Amino acid sequence: GSLTATKAAAALAAPRPPAPLAVLSKVELRVSCRHLLDRDTLNKSDPCVLLLMQSQGQWTEVDRSEVIKSNLNPVFAKIFTVDYYFEEVQKLRFEVYDSHGHAGVGTHDDDFLGGMECTVGQIVAQKRVTKPLFLKYGKFAGKSTITVISEEISGNNGYVELAFRAKKLDDKDLFSKSDPFLEIYRIDDDRSEQLVYRTEVVKNNLSPIWEPFKVSLNSLCSCEEKRKLRCVVWDYDSRGKHDFIGEFFTTFEEMQKAMGENKVQWDCMNPKYKIKKRNYKNSGVVVLLDLKVSTCVPSCAESCRAEPCRPNEYLKALVAVGEICQDYDSDKKFSALGFGARIPPKYEVSHDFAINFNPDNDECEGIQGVVESYQSCLPKIQLYGPTNVAPIISKVARVAADEERTKEASQYFILLILTDGVVTDMADTREAIVRASYLPMSIIIVGVGNADFTDMQILDGDDGVLRSPRGEPVLRDIVQFVPFREFKNASPTALAKCVLAEVPKQVVEYYSYKAFPPRCPQPDTPDSNLSSPQ
Repeated sequence: GSLTATKAAAALAAPRPPAPLAVLSKVELRVSCRHLLDRDTLNKSDPCVLLLMQSQGQWTEVDRSEVIKSNLNPVFAKIFTVDYYFEEVQKLRFEVYDSHGHAGVGTHDDDFLGGMECTVGQIVAQKRVTKPLFLKYGKFAGKSTITVISEEISGNNGYVELAFRAKKLDDKDLFSKSDPFLEIYRIDDDRSEQLVYRTEVVKNNLSPIWEPFKVSLNSLCSCEEKRKLRCVVWDYDSRGKHDFIGEFFTTFEEMQKAMGENKVQWDCMNPKYKIKKRNYKNSGVVVLLDLKVSTCVPSCAESCRAEPCRPNEYLKALVAVGEICQDYDSDKKFSALGFGARIPPKYEVSHDFAINFNPDNDECEGIQGVVESYQSCLPKIQLYGPTNVAPIISKVARVAADEERTKEASQYFILLILTDGVVTDMADTREAIVRASYLPMSIIIVGVGNADFTDMQILDGDDGVLRSPRGEPVLRDIVQFVPFREFKNASPTALAKCVLAEVPKQVVEYYSYKAFPPRCPQPDTPDSNLSSPQ
């Protein structure tokens, strides 16, 4: 039978027209290793990572990291940038070598500390991949592992150039002055720290001036001006045991005050000294001499404020999932509903409005039509919590109930809900799903963004039977929850598989339970072969 897919697009978090969807994106890769083999007799290995890419069966070196002296657990400052085409399998190989500086990297077999192969898609889909390093002939390199973290560069691909110096740093060396270098870390939402940049070492100098450097805004602060940054000054030690001089915290917003003649400075603090020493002021001062932003369109500041990733996420999810579902829809017309907004003309809160603002006909032509209605509806509405999902489920259930009265298998409804949040009306939603499980419909919930989706997993019912607040179980499991962040960069096939994995089974279960025969296509000619069940 034909499937009519009823789609509900969700209300969006930031009313702003999204960027066009591109097939190609740029990805930043950060690399670190643990437990590397010690190849040096006198001190520890001096690791360096080479990145190779495969094309036409040949491996070619794309880029290499800096050499980190005497360290078996290196975190490389080098950020590898690769173009990511999500419809292609792009093979990468990371090779770690013990560098001897003069002879170059990778010239002797005994300098090879291990390699790892994977695809760009795997790293992008998992965001963080940790794998063992292998020597030649498939032998493990001891306990050595390599970790690669990926980040897609969002549309506002601006760069910022920074120039730092320090004054009157603490002296950590007995016979000479400290050899300072500076590290900048970005603090992510999960409190983990990502190394953004590590300066060169300035030898024997308590008031060093470091070389200016350039980083992407994406890398520095995920394009959020208020994101916390931790900056640490170290005294370099050739055996890899660097001495901590001090640290300070800042944000990109604060750094931007250092434009033109203005300078910004911070006290470089050692928390231990602060507790111990009575008159402790600081362990030196770090000064940002200059900051230049190579702007993108729109200006980075605007993009940062407008959280460009949010609308894009919704549309990416809508297009990716919608295109999969649209193949199963006979007339390619989709009811598109919004929820969680105040809508014109009176700006009353609504949890089930037509995004084309036509209550008599909420259908859009194809997924493209849904996208267009969605884009034109955003500027006209005011987003409003709470996130109530039950009204939309009930609305579609009413249409499905009318269909059920025909007593034949002709239309089955798929409700696609895109939401970035926690369901506020959990009890009503559970009740609505239990009711809907008796009707010809399935629900696919796509979680957009990085919220906590525990509620959605409960609705999915894969871990146990979903029940209404009164304890009544669903007749059949009709909800499939897909966290889009896990599939955002996976192949369309992987996404399709996850989104539609349970639908065929759900359709069959429903019609078996109802014992409705499938409706056969009506033949145009009285040909006996055609009228037998297809």
